[in-house]
Amino acid sequence: MTSPESSIAPSGFYDRLRNAGIEPDDSEETRLNKSLLMLATGLISVTIMIWVTIYSILGPSFSTTLPFAFQLLLAGNMLFYIKSRNFDFFRISQLGLFLFLPFVAHWAGGTIISTSGVLLWALLAPVGAILCVGVNQSIGWFIAWVTLTALSGFVDYYLADSVMSKAANVPVRTTIVFFTLNFISISAIIYLLLRMSIAEKRKAQDRLEEAHQQVQLEQERSEKLLLNILPGPVAERLKHSNQTIADGFSDVTVMFADIVNFTQVAAAMSPSQVFAMLNRIFSAFDELAEQYGLEKIKTIGDAYMVAGGLNEDSLEYSAAIADMAVAMRDLLRRDFAVNASQLEIRIGIGTGPIVAGVLGKKKFIYDLWGDTVNIASRITAEGVPGMIQCDTTTYHRLAASFDFHEPQAIYLKGKGNMTVYRLIGRKGAGDIEAG
Repeated sequence: MTSPESSIAPSGFYDRLRNAGIEPDDSEETRLNKSLLMLATGLISVTIMIWVTIYSILGPSFSTTLPFAFQLLLAGNMLFYIKSRNFDFFRISQLGLFLFLPFVAHWAGGTIISTSGVLLWALLAPVGAILCVGVNQSIGWFIAWVTLTALSGFVDYYLADSVMSKAANVPVRTTIVFFTLNFISISAIIYLLLRMSIAEKRKAQDRLEEAHQQVQLEQERSEKLLLNILPGPVAERLKHSNQTIADGFSDVTVMFADIVNFTQVAAAMSPSQVFAMLNRIFSAFDELAEQYGLEKIKTIGDAYMVAGGLNEDSLEYSAAIADMAVAMRDLLRRDFAVNASQLEIRIGIGTGPIVAGVLGKKKFIYDLWGDTVNIASRITAEGVPGMIQCDTTTYHRLAASFDFHEPQAIYLKGKGNMTVYRLIGRKGAGDIEAG
């Protein structure tokens, strides 16, 4: 996901200064590191000015050369970074200034007591290294701070008597005030830096989780779309393999349903009306296919193709096809909300071996081929409105559970005379079709 800062194009010096030197191609982590280091630099610079002002108000007179020099070093290094765009050099050099400048002030001012613990400010170096460089790399910075603090404490321990014997330039009350201010200020700055770091990382994590959720939603939509196009097992194979998918099945029942006189009916309708009519009917057929556990293969104009036996090992799919055919016929006869134009269909069912597979690499479809498919299609075309015609194989499989009219011989182009059986319905259903 693109963060709001990515729209920033810091082409000019002022723009880069205003945006902490952030570049459009910076990563989230680099953006945060730059912001944290610039914030720390700004807070320290402002604090130095405030300290000088408070010190003057409380009365002690001292040289402002050292604080002014610290300000120049920090600001100069920051401006050099904005100009050079070398963030790696900037963070190391700036952390180095954070580390050494407080010790220089400490050594110039006397002991840890007389300087009100100014060396505490050097703790910003290892803390800043954790936030802006890395956890492992920060170890060296922390060791350096501990070493310099221990060294300063060792020197103060042995020189304390001689230093304290001299006249104190700073009143004890002023020292206590600045001890308090130093503790509060360094704690506040560290708290602000840590808070900003954690808050920004949490925002980044939230954006990442949101992006992950979007990816999951898109994946679910893609899988749902794929399952609407392909049978489940075929979709799984296609997702995990680039090989051509082509399978032979020794026994599959195929059904075609064709709307009678569709061309004449559609001629009197607008395109949107034709689409709405077909969508209502075929959507109702889709629900029936799902209800009976069958695989919709495709629609071809005003024809609807379904198959059973592509995923099952039992012979029950032939009965399911027959049940669906009867349900489709009855639906169009009785449900005028779906079939407002009172259309009729003719249905053909064939059973036998087929070849199934996925054609092409783009806009692919799962389709069936073979003599069984051709027979089902042709006996559909030769049927009469409202009639369900089955081939001999299908008839023998369903004869024990379904009623049929007497067999009839029809002529199929390329096949010659062929016996077909007109399905009435389940035995005992009482739905006798007038022949």
